[in-house]
Amino acid sequence: MKIAFVGKGGSGKTTLSSLFIRHLATTGAPVIAVDADINQHLGAALGLDEEEAASLPAMGARLPLIKDYLRGGNPRIASAETMIKTTPPGEGSRLLRIREDNPVYESCARELELDGGTVRLMVTGPFTESDLGVACYHSKVGAVELCLNHLVDARDEFLVVDMTAGSDSFASGMFTRFDMTFLIAEPTRKGISVYRQYKEYARDFDVALKVVGNKVQGQDDIDFLREEVGDDLLVTVGHSDWVRAMEKGRPPRFELLEGPNRAALETMRTVADAAYERRDWERYTRQMVHFHRKNAASWGNAKAGADLADQIDPGFVLDERAAFSVS
Repeated sequence: MKIAFVGKGGSGKTTLSSLFIRHLATTGAPVIAVDADINQHLGAALGLDEEEAASLPAMGARLPLIKDYLRGGNPRIASAETMIKTTPPGEGSRLLRIREDNPVYESCARELELDGGTVRLMVTGPFTESDLGVACYHSKVGAVELCLNHLVDARDEFLVVDMTAGSDSFASGMFTRFDMTFLIAEPTRKGISVYRQYKEYARDFDVALKVVGNKVQGQDDIDFLREEVGDDLLVTVGHSDWVRAMEKGRPPRFELLEGPNRAALETMRTVADAAYERRDWERYTRQMVHFHRKNAASWGNAKAGADLADQIDPGFVLDERAAFSVS
């Protein structure tokens, strides 16, 4: 299952994604957690201190390795240098699986022990001083999109991405790569503004979207959210002493998280599990190809000096069967 957390900056997106990751870890489910937010706070939310978080390997800095591995023996891709963030897999490409070991995970992921379980944490890397004035953050997030395009995941295994804040998530086609998107919204007009943008942009791409109300203090807040987002409101989360202790660097045992908040996480897990039944690999592949054509035409062809639409394998569908037939 591929799950995204989105929302306005300051909505609690990273906090909620870290709680959901911890919740999955307690069940023993295989989890890969990805920090794709420019602020890079997921590691700290999962218990790393500042030095540990700063030492995490950046996916953006290892893009050549990622491209070289995923290219494999795909004859449609002339070289790893011609791959862009939207390059789709085809016959001969190497695919990623959640449970496996591979050079991409060995280089880019670090294992964290969480509440009796283990998760792999991957980060895009921060926006550095050398990037100022010459790069955009989406060039780093492109490493995540490329990996998602080559990922074959199954039931009861999870990839959870803490996305960049606001509508910046739509700067690439990555917003279509998920089985479920949880939008974190505060019960304020600003809090639901990103929801309205997301709902509008995602409408034509069949994005499964549910709203998680955060920082809710009472029934009036719940009523406000329900009035604004309707049936898209899934659950609400209120004040948490556990979260406050975690933010101070002293998290109690996760089993001590407040009962209503644990119930909210379980509801989110149930809804995410149900999304698996609606998975359409052919649509997923079509959307992947759609965004690759757009990126190739707008900038990729000029950069590579070639027509990158030729990288598309018209007979290839990314699905669980492909995971066993492509190497």
